[in-house]
Amino acid sequence: MKPFVRETLQRQRVRLQELDALLSAPDVVQDLARFRLLSREHAQTRERVEAFDRYEQRQAEQISAQALLLEPDMADMAREEIAQCESELEQINAHLEWLILPRDPDDERNAFVEIRAGTGGDESALFAGDLARLYTRYAERQGWQVEVVSESPSELGGYKEVVLRVAGRGPDDAVYGRLRFESGGHRVQRVPVTETQGRTHTSAATVAVMPEADETQAIALNPAELRIDTFRASGAGGQHINKTDSAVRVTHLPTGLTAECQDGRSQHSNKARALQVLAARLNDKERSERMATEAATRKGLIGSGDRSDRIRTYNFAQGRLTDHRINLTLYKLLAIMEGDLDDVIHALQVASGAQRLQDLEQQFHG
Repeated sequence: MKPFVRETLQRQRVRLQELDALLSAPDVVQDLARFRLLSREHAQTRERVEAFDRYEQRQAEQISAQALLLEPDMADMAREEIAQCESELEQINAHLEWLILPRDPDDERNAFVEIRAGTGGDESALFAGDLARLYTRYAERQGWQVEVVSESPSELGGYKEVVLRVAGRGPDDAVYGRLRFESGGHRVQRVPVTETQGRTHTSAATVAVMPEADETQAIALNPAELRIDTFRASGAGGQHINKTDSAVRVTHLPTGLTAECQDGRSQHSNKARALQVLAARLNDKERSERMATEAATRKGLIGSGDRSDRIRTYNFAQGRLTDHRINLTLYKLLAIMEGDLDDVIHALQVASGAQRLQDLEQQFHG
């Protein structure tokens, strides 16, 4: 175990005692908001301390087993015990390194996934549709709900732009935390259905994944800074959606950011959803600007999530997916396009965790 990890966990033991005392204090019990905040910190701190206790217990058992190596009758059993301890210590240590990483509260939120066709004309719109299907299938595998907030279909299929809302069953699903690394430029290399001579084309689409703002953030939007327009929704939806101006577009005048929703059957529900998307976009803008400032001093391994970052290539001829940020290559493209994203997302989370651990160590020694 790294010295800074051990010292961090020892501090967590002290903090756990402090939290035990705080949560029993009358003034905290009466302050519901503070009580909830401290209760969450207590649960996270206790998880770290209990895992650290298990680590030290196994470490002590390993030392005891090593002492038995000097006794001929016990040597074989001791070697077996030492091997088991080493294996478990390695697993617990990796878990502890992950546990001490600072938590991003946005990770537990639901997410909006915005996909836009890029260079490549009709083929890029078809690819945008494929990405929408990919994320929808992945969400279904997780038991999450997906709804189309707004869409601009392409004539030949796919989308010029589509916004999906992905909602988990609870905070443990961490929808944004698992989808956040999908933000950026996605490039596809394949023979388009519109190609008559069998030539491979390269086209692109961009993805932006934004955490859903909570209700208080959405309400905090200043009405004086908003322009709300209504219009008739396009695309599928039946007679009702084509005869009423139920679709809503909201423009944030200071930034020029817009959001629209046409999926619902009422103007009221579409306005509420559009305001949620706008709040998410404003938060994402602030987050992106903050990350750009940090990246000015050190380029992150995972990247900024900016649309201009080319993060991934989908090569259909080779059945290959390559994530350029972590040099990950998988030859299971068809399965991935059906929603089998687990290997990709896990690899990105591991790489991000390793980078954040390194940053944490530098801060600790700095």
